[in-house]
Amino acid sequence: MTTRILASTATNKWLGAWTLYLREVRRFMKIPGQTVVAPAVTTLLFLAVFALALGRAVTTVGGVPFLEFLAPGLIMMAILQNAFANSSSSLIIAKVQGNIVDTLMPPLSTLDLMAGLVLGAISRGLVVGLFILIVMVVIVGISPQHLWAVVFYGLAGAAMMGLAGTLVGIWAEKFDQIAALTNFFITPLTFLSGTFYSIERLPESLQFLALFNPFFYAIDGFRYGFTGHADSSLALGAAVLTATVGALAVACYIILKRGYRLKS
Repeated sequence: MTTRILASTATNKWLGAWTLYLREVRRFMKIPGQTVVAPAVTTLLFLAVFALALGRAVTTVGGVPFLEFLAPGLIMMAILQNAFANSSSSLIIAKVQGNIVDTLMPPLSTLDLMAGLVLGAISRGLVVGLFILIVMVVIVGISPQHLWAVVFYGLAGAAMMGLAGTLVGIWAEKFDQIAALTNFFITPLTFLSGTFYSIERLPESLQFLALFNPFFYAIDGFRYGFTGHADSSLALGAAVLTATVGALAVACYIILKRGYRLKS
């Protein structure tokens, strides 16, 4: 009897987080054309433009054929941007429409709330990434060489941006604020993190600055999983991403616990 009670308690403990997670997944899967297909089309347009513009001038990067070098960076960029978009848009839409109370009213713990939102964002990022990967396998012919790196850096990057999106969604009070952060912060950091080029091509001063960009480590490690080529230390990249995810998780938990701009 005691064992059954403990098992039931453990199951119910995560029921709220699981329910919120399912809501987040169903929310973006109801409009796959907008949330999955559209990012894939944008990514493939980037591939086409760079292939046409540089395909003949730049044949290899670090000994890797240019398109095989470019494809993993584009996939990771899509994962990062869509994980951020999912958690930030979920919160700002609920706040603007006035139904944020539907999320806050159930007896969810702070950890349940954070887990549901962030795991939903991770799922969207990975679904988009997987869809683009399937297309890239057909077009470019890439395949994972180091599966552990693909899985670790894919999950770490999605988690980092899911947490960042949650923080921005809590802070923002209107769509314009999220759009501004996306246009002036998220997009530049993803574009200037070695998505389209090796940072070895940059001047030494800019290479040094790139090493402070966590997006660079996510893209570099993810690319290593497909090509075996990395511009930086994988151990350093793993440490930076782990520390960044940890710091964002702590900040997110504290802010959700206080109910900043949610309960006031």
